[in-house]
Amino acid sequence: MKVSARNQFKGTVSAVRPGSFYTEVLVHLKGGDNLVATVTKESAQSLAIAPGKEVIAMIKAPHVILVTDFGGYRISARNQLEGKVVEVKPGAINSEVDIELKGGEKVAATITNESVEALGLYQGQTATAVFKAGSVILAVAE
Repeated sequence: MKVSARNQFKGTVSAVRPGSFYTEVLVHLKGGDNLVATVTKESAQSLAIAPGKEVIAMIKAPHVILVTDFGGYRISARNQLEGKVVEVKPGAINSEVDIELKGGEKVAATITNESVEALGLYQGQTATAVFKAGSVILAVAE
């Protein structure tokens, strides 16, 4: 499978919570982290999503927000993966920032150069990659 989403995580479905229109899918990643995806009920059925099923969770880098200090606030985005900044690749307007999670997997975020400066991002710094469950695309092998 070839896709443009830089963030591709192999994992195992650990729970499925069907709703009226959407199904919440909890995915345990190979490195030990967990993430949440919400997909339509029809998609969950057509992909035969069930506990124990191997999936690939994909998130486009522009959908990832980086947080270095929550300042005592809690946020509604279900996916909050903490790690260390391993690389900041500046571009003309945006930078790609790679965060390594505790299990060795990496999350790429595309943020503005101004945001890199405002957050004071540097290699080795702790940061949290945040994204909503609706930003996660699930794929399964046929």
